[in-house]
Amino acid sequence: MHRLARAGGTAELLRWLAQRAGGWAGLLDSEGTVLHAATAPQSGVLPEALQEAAALAAEGVVVLKGRGVSAYSFDKDAYTGLLFPLDGTAGVPVPVLAVLAPRPLPAGLSTLLADAMMPLALCWESETVERKRRRVDLAESRGREAVLHLLMTGQLSIAHQVAGALRPRLPDPVRVCVVECSGRSRDAVARVCTDVSGGGSWIVRCPVYARHLILVMPAGERADSTPLDLAVSALVDDCVIGISEEMPLSDTATGYRQAFHALAVARGLPSRHSRFGLSPEPALVVGGAGIRWADTLLGPLLAYRPRRSQDPGSQELAATLGSWLAFASGATEHLKIHRNTLTARLRLIGELLGLDLDRLAGQAALDLALRVRATPARPRATPAAATDLDGLLSAPALQAWAAEQVRALAPAGDTAEATLRTWLACEGRLGPTAEELGISVPGARKRLTRLEAVLQRSLLRSPSARYDLWLAFRAVDLTTS
Repeated sequence: MHRLARAGGTAELLRWLAQRAGGWAGLLDSEGTVLHAATAPQSGVLPEALQEAAALAAEGVVVLKGRGVSAYSFDKDAYTGLLFPLDGTAGVPVPVLAVLAPRPLPAGLSTLLADAMMPLALCWESETVERKRRRVDLAESRGREAVLHLLMTGQLSIAHQVAGALRPRLPDPVRVCVVECSGRSRDAVARVCTDVSGGGSWIVRCPVYARHLILVMPAGERADSTPLDLAVSALVDDCVIGISEEMPLSDTATGYRQAFHALAVARGLPSRHSRFGLSPEPALVVGGAGIRWADTLLGPLLAYRPRRSQDPGSQELAATLGSWLAFASGATEHLKIHRNTLTARLRLIGELLGLDLDRLAGQAALDLALRVRATPARPRATPAAATDLDGLLSAPALQAWAAEQVRALAPAGDTAEATLRTWLACEGRLGPTAEELGISVPGARKRLTRLEAVLQRSLLRSPSARYDLWLAFRAVDLTTS
């Protein structure tokens, strides 16, 4: 009995008791609700009375509670029911053990049930504590996820308020780190990250990718300490790590994209870790003209007011758009909404903006506009007229940025640019890309995977660099057309 309690807990003990009684055994709460139950293997041939054991046991619990006794038995047709409240802490509701067995009762069944009370009570209390711990862990995990979402959308003051109930305090400046676990529980890797960082990093279980941990950690590294990415990769054999540049806490969204791109590079490296080190994002070099352009493009969305109070407003729609552009269908997990809700919101956004959201050109423009508006320390806008996207991409700063993106393809050979252009022209879909290139789908995937290492950016997994590449090629084409 004690071996069963250690190995299988409440469920295994009830299964054993049901088998010894030749009937049904269960735990019920004070209202008669079955919490756990088990039936003897031969119960399939027992009469209907035993198949309704849960209802009979519930009736017995009501009588037991009404009489205030420590045990109760009843007879029903050819069967006997035995009920015993488990021992528990004073003031804490305890379940009732109920057993239904055919008469005559097996010899020593009452004694056996009395002996089973203690291990059952211990198992129940242990499992109750574990359930409470899991609920607390889930609540903390959801709280951390909410703080990360606030940081990603630039709502720093609210993020600090929510984070005040958790530990540690949000650091500033930060580096963002994405750890991809393989074959090992995220919880175990999270504990390693906590130990290595000395509890100073904000660790979040990614709501979109089940194998990812996101770390927002202090940017400064002590001279006497090993960098976190090196320390974690040394301690955990089956993980891959990408880490961003140093940046303000207000730019956490940019840090996450950088870390995600670095992760794509790290998958192909023997060291299993990589740090992002490319040119600045286009949102950082567009200047005042880019801000006016973004405000104009997103204006209908930002000015939207729902007709009903329960419908999403402009801020929620903008967050939905940003999540979808970053994670595609994974936005349902990120935002905790149904896929039909996501589809309806995207349809509304497309109507408000007058854009086809299925086209990569519109997606790239909206992604840039959202990033421009989210960029901290925006320069003061002037009342000059806003330019269009082509005019924005023709600016010297954007042209220099685009040229740098294209030059990064040089080590990949002559086919690299053609492959990427074909992939972008096919809206980032592998099937049509392979058909246009005259190769197989696995072949197209391998080409793009190799280009991820060259560009040091993620292409096949979201957040993808496809928007930046589309903008870069469009900017280059404007100078040659």
